[in-house]
Amino acid sequence: MPVVSLAQLLESGVHFGHQTRRWNPRMSQYIFTERNGVHIIDLVQTAQLMEEAYDYIRTASEQGKKFLFVGTKRQAAGIIAQEASRCGAYYINQRWLGGMLTNWTTIKTRVERLKDLERREANGALDLLPKKEASVLRREMAKLQKYLGGIKNMRRLPDGVVMVDQRREYNAVQECQKLDIPIVSLLDTNCDPTQVDIPIPANDDAIRSIKLIVGKLADAIYEGRHGQLETLDQEDYDSYEEYEEDYDYDGAEEEFNVSDDEEESSAESNEEE
Repeated sequence: MPVVSLAQLLESGVHFGHQTRRWNPRMSQYIFTERNGVHIIDLVQTAQLMEEAYDYIRTASEQGKKFLFVGTKRQAAGIIAQEASRCGAYYINQRWLGGMLTNWTTIKTRVERLKDLERREANGALDLLPKKEASVLRREMAKLQKYLGGIKNMRRLPDGVVMVDQRREYNAVQECQKLDIPIVSLLDTNCDPTQVDIPIPANDDAIRSIKLIVGKLADAIYEGRHGQLETLDQEDYDSYEEYEEDYDYDGAEEEFNVSDDEEESSAESNEEE
């Protein structure tokens, strides 16, 4: 049984690329045709590469390797947090801090600071402090949770990175390349497939497309760790809104801002971006 069927890909709008004027010529091998000024992605290749990515991630997970999910754009933030938490992976769904991987020793000290503040909050130590001091520490804890909460339990560098929108996560790509960390990434028609190890040509702007691809990759990790899949009900997907509420929209670059109407039409989303 295939990891994902062509019907599922088609229904989720995975085939919609960007406008033809915004393409990257290196993606030409994954483009099926052009329609109404928008490139259409070859879903047959997408399905084949999904099989390859699924097998790679499942095998690596069976060997005890850890993965980091990265997706800081508005449409991906909630899905990244939900799926990574479900399969036991780490995630970054807010702004990528410079040196997150290449300067891990420094980032780790901030993670330890977060853990310390959470311990003090749990055992009531913060309540014994003056109100102003406790308020400052709680604000610090909230900020650390926002940016580092997804990697709070990460003790060492990840063995692989699953990424949404390789073009947006440029700094993360550079750090992974410098540290020789394999990258599995969704690639829209404006991305560069030579920058990643396992490309997955897909619409990286539509929520349904991101949900389908990232969900399957999370399934691979879960299957590798537990030997069987955990089926998700519709109620689990409805809880994505809970994660989206914590997303910091103000820090996103204007170039990548996308309208709220994207979920309604995958094609319109890529034209509006």
